[in-house]
Amino acid sequence: MADPLTLFTSIGLSEQKAKETLKNDALCSALKDAITQAQRVLGAAGVDKATGTLLYTMTSRLRDPKRLGFLTDHIAQRKICTELQLAAALEFVKSHPQDPINQQEFESLCGVGVVITPEQIEDKVEKVIKKHKDQLLQERYRFNMGLLMGEARGGLMWADGKMIKNEVDMQVLHLLGPKTEADLEKKPKVTFHTIKIEGRSLMDELRGVALNFHKPGENYKTEGYVVTPKTMDLLKQHLEFTGGQIRTRFPPEPNGILHIGHAKANDGICYLRYDDTNPEKEEEKYFTAIKDMVEWLGYKPYEITHASDNFQRLYDLAVDLIRRGHAYVCHQRGEELKGHNPPPSPWRERPAEESLVLFDRMRRGLFAEGEATVRMKIVMEDGKMDPVAYRIKYTAHHRTGDAWCIYPTYDYTHCLCDSIENITHSLCTKEFQARRSSYFWLCNALDVYCPVQWEYGRLNLTYTVVSKRKIIKLVEEGTVRDWDDPRLFTLTALRRRGFPSEAINNFCAKVGVTVAQATMEPHMLESCVRDVLNDHAPRAMAVLEPLKVTIANLPEGIRNDVRVPDFPANEFMGSHVIPFTRTIFIEQSDFREVMEKGYKRLTPDQPVGLRHAGYVISVQKVIKGRAVELEVHCCSSNEAAEKPKAFIHWVSEPQKCEIPLHVCLFLHKNPEDPSEVPGGFLSDINPNSLQVIDSALVDISVSKAKVFDKFQFERVGYFALDPDSTADKLVFNRTVTLKEDPGKM
Repeated sequence: MADPLTLFTSIGLSEQKAKETLKNDALCSALKDAITQAQRVLGAAGVDKATGTLLYTMTSRLRDPKRLGFLTDHIAQRKICTELQLAAALEFVKSHPQDPINQQEFESLCGVGVVITPEQIEDKVEKVIKKHKDQLLQERYRFNMGLLMGEARGGLMWADGKMIKNEVDMQVLHLLGPKTEADLEKKPKVTFHTIKIEGRSLMDELRGVALNFHKPGENYKTEGYVVTPKTMDLLKQHLEFTGGQIRTRFPPEPNGILHIGHAKANDGICYLRYDDTNPEKEEEKYFTAIKDMVEWLGYKPYEITHASDNFQRLYDLAVDLIRRGHAYVCHQRGEELKGHNPPPSPWRERPAEESLVLFDRMRRGLFAEGEATVRMKIVMEDGKMDPVAYRIKYTAHHRTGDAWCIYPTYDYTHCLCDSIENITHSLCTKEFQARRSSYFWLCNALDVYCPVQWEYGRLNLTYTVVSKRKIIKLVEEGTVRDWDDPRLFTLTALRRRGFPSEAINNFCAKVGVTVAQATMEPHMLESCVRDVLNDHAPRAMAVLEPLKVTIANLPEGIRNDVRVPDFPANEFMGSHVIPFTRTIFIEQSDFREVMEKGYKRLTPDQPVGLRHAGYVISVQKVIKGRAVELEVHCCSSNEAAEKPKAFIHWVSEPQKCEIPLHVCLFLHKNPEDPSEVPGGFLSDINPNSLQVIDSALVDISVSKAKVFDKFQFERVGYFALDPDSTADKLVFNRTVTLKEDPGKM
């Protein structure tokens, strides 16, 4: 057999990717096994690049090694031949760990054998175009073509995306003809929360097919919803109270765009509720930050509520639950309940009257912490038996003080608070799917209104961690400064780095909502940031690595004003004035003492223009001392013998500033994946994730900037003023570069 490097490059991996793979023993071994098995299946044909790419993706994402052979066979036999099918296959084996796999179900859910013909694509696109024909003719190429793609793909799940795009492009061209000058004019920006199309949010439109949410009062039509003899009466009372209004809640986590988007698209309301069932005081700072971030995103909750608002009612409901025989007081210790198969509680069949007496004693503080809990009689989807509803904590609560020494758990509180607030759609991420049956069970066990829990895939980003516990670890280890360290992807960190809230909303809308977990590259979010900042960040000039330049043919003391447009593409949007004197500073990289092929900026033999100044400078002398300086001659651009090949930025009488440059905090895409990072996420820290330039110079137009004000430093990137700035020293965080850097990861 060929050596691993040759083997990996033979299936289409680049040499660099192959060498990276060799550093990961688990991935290297799995990929070798997959290639060997695929070669046996394919014989002389060998593994082509398309198959090799699928094998690499499969081995790098597969969590259960025993499924390696099964998936490899399907890839080698061309049963799984697209990234979309592979993603479905990986999701299937993850959710079906038991043997044997139902082959028919697997192949059905992964689109095996499904053939989408060009004629089907043509017909589907034709119907979509016809549906939007009037709007297309009116808006022409300003129409959001992504909507056409999304709707076409919605009816052809396993179709090749490129074929759909080509067909959409061809039919649009046939309908509208070539682009005119008017079509090429810049499209005005819009944000997702200001748009409604046929009653659906832009998020749903971009996804192509609206989420199949139930109508208020029709909870019983949802798959898995439990109907009891009292269900219809409770739903009738619920509708009388809400008037048929959509009601969601924004959870205390960053991913709340769906909740608000769904409510707004249906003229509904959205609560911000804090599940403050943990009495620890330090939680309050997180709640404050959540409120700040919700408002920063541009949303005002209908009402801010707390689980603690309902402590008495929750207690009364727990008493009722025990009285009905659905809960009991247990004395098993926490350590006895750990593990996959803890022993059943010997107190499970305790008489309800006895449990009621003991629960009252818990309430009055007559037990020590850990000595007694209230547990619910239910087995959850993940096999967890009898989850805890109440536990004892002798810690004052930051809102209720020492009024309580027993506190409800999330498993008990979540659905009941939803019921109390008459929530119609309890939207949460997919890890809560294992709690759905207990959610329905508890409401029905108490004969209270039962909302519907809907799960959607969490939106994750590569090269980061989002776990609260892991971020706290990073802070404690001193790897990052705090939750708002710009290298993190918390909302507070993104705001500090300079990301506009509009860009985050746009990003969430573009990604859309799916049941499957979505993992995106940071550059996709950064692209949305550039789109917004390009239109809203005024221009300034800054020099990160200054090179002093003296203009010898200008007199001492000369000082001219140069007017610089805030937005060069639209000079009607304002301007600012900066000085131009005998001494200026340019970037060191904008000068080469020795001419290089293709270099268009300043050299001893090549002049260069100064942006906005109307001057061209040419080198007269290179002064070498402790630092290189230049002595130049300048002339008006109109007087120059020939137009310079380039125009560079510069500063004069500048203000000194500090510029932190942040890149990815981790070296690998998935730092939490043990197959990719065997040593754990703390071993994967990028030592070069922060570079601080403390001698940068910026023009005086930014001297009055306020914290979080954003600028484009011409030819350099987008920057935002950091809260650590002082009157004597400004600090600008680099938000993003002007263009995506494919090598920055």
